[in-house]
Amino acid sequence: MQEQAKVLLQALPYIRQFHEKSIVVKIGGKIMGDEGMLSSLLRDIVLLDLFGMKIVVVHGGGPEISEEMKKSGVKPKFIEGLRVTDEKTMEIIHEQLAGKINKQIVLRINHHGGKAFGISGVDGNVIRAHKFLYKTVTSKGKEVEIDLGLVGEVEKIDPSIINNFIKAGCIPVIAPIGVDNDGNSLNINADTVAAELAIALHAKKLILVTDVPGVLRDPSDEKSVISSMTPEEAHTLIQSGVIKKGMIPKIDACLKAIQGGVERAHILGTIQHVLLLEILTDKGVGTMITRGK
Repeated sequence: MQEQAKVLLQALPYIRQFHEKSIVVKIGGKIMGDEGMLSSLLRDIVLLDLFGMKIVVVHGGGPEISEEMKKSGVKPKFIEGLRVTDEKTMEIIHEQLAGKINKQIVLRINHHGGKAFGISGVDGNVIRAHKFLYKTVTSKGKEVEIDLGLVGEVEKIDPSIINNFIKAGCIPVIAPIGVDNDGNSLNINADTVAAELAIALHAKKLILVTDVPGVLRDPSDEKSVISSMTPEEAHTLIQSGVIKKGMIPKIDACLKAIQGGVERAHILGTIQHVLLLEILTDKGVGTMITRGK
């Protein structure tokens, strides 16, 4: 019993520090398939909400979208990790991301004692977007533009509706779909949406929960997590090839958030109660990006 009391007392200064502060948590799509991890994560979110923290959830859903596309006879197509999105794919994204996956998260948060409300970025024009113009360089060094279809990037986020949900005691759960000036819905990278949302809400923290324990100095060694870095150190690690492939967009999202005024950004892995360990303990877990000097 004394040990339990010590744990609670250790958490006290962090509960005080983050009380009434906004924290944006992005849940990676792969986590949706791990029942134990998802349940642990959502219970953490409910507890942090009860401690008075303003938790906002953004979620992905890539694996389930790809699986549903295959069932519908549509072959998923990616260019350098970006999903090519035609009208049929966009229909599936609405069904799976804004429908099934979003409501699964809402139902489970409510089951654990929270009060969640699910929306996509098209609801109330929360996420205004424009078509993403993807440029790459060919093997001959020529810059070319590739049409990814209905893929967008954030133009502006209106946080007023989300703030209203928070004031009403709700945990907003947001699917990363935006709307353009012509009324078209656009598929947007969830990490980017989470970063832009953290900026718009003046959040204290941005937390990306993914399927790796953090930024690894050695990709083959999960114990080689880099516990903290500044934006300058992050750029150096990208240039040296330590940070590569799928981790680069996550680091870019974290850097965007930091540059936009968010105090700290985190990349966390799939260990039980990872949010409690990061937010409420002295040591924390995963990789933390700070503003530096």
